[in-house]
Amino acid sequence: MIIIDNLLDADQVKQYRAALADVPFNDGKATAMGMAAGVKNNGQADAQHATVQALANNLLASLGNHPQVVSAALPQRIFPPCFNRYSESQTYGYHVDAAIMRIPNTPDVLRSDMSMTVFLSSPSDYEGGELVIQTGFGEQKVKGNLGSAVLYPSSSLHKVTPVTRGERIAAITWMQSMISDQTIRESLYELDQSIQSLVQGGKANREELDKLHHVYHNLIRKFSIV
Repeated sequence: MIIIDNLLDADQVKQYRAALADVPFNDGKATAMGMAAGVKNNGQADAQHATVQALANNLLASLGNHPQVVSAALPQRIFPPCFNRYSESQTYGYHVDAAIMRIPNTPDVLRSDMSMTVFLSSPSDYEGGELVIQTGFGEQKVKGNLGSAVLYPSSSLHKVTPVTRGERIAAITWMQSMISDQTIRESLYELDQSIQSLVQGGKANREELDKLHHVYHNLIRKFSIV
């Protein structure tokens, strides 16, 4: 589970919120698959609306160009982001995301390796509404800052607790990674973050960094499914 601070800045979030205020929201159950429909109670922006599609494309561009997202997920495909809204008493019980998703308006499918929530509300805007993810170390609760995101394995059971005051607005998406093995993907992320820390801190010479890059890219070459 990786927290990405300031994925979107305050001005970007303001623009997203202003645009979402003028689009229709539908019952979120309509987009839930299988057993998830029985525990889903939220609103979801109409994915066929031109404004929503423009917002989704804009967010896709931000994700594809964000170095930490690329480092953590090594994305091969990213599902067009969806925008959801939880008003008071709304919730989404424990569920697991579908393993295979059809990309809207295409014949293509995506294997969901990583799930992402981008927080478009400030934590002070609402009470409750925590994203709870089951991990090998117990339940992890996330209530991200405005414009931040959390990236976690799609295989995880997770839920959104009931909102008891205010309104929680977020964007969600899923990614198919070039590295399907979660353990290897995590190790590659740690290696890349270490390399970036050395680069930024000026703690290694060019020859040492070249050797580390050599190892990193050859590991990707070996384990990628592209």
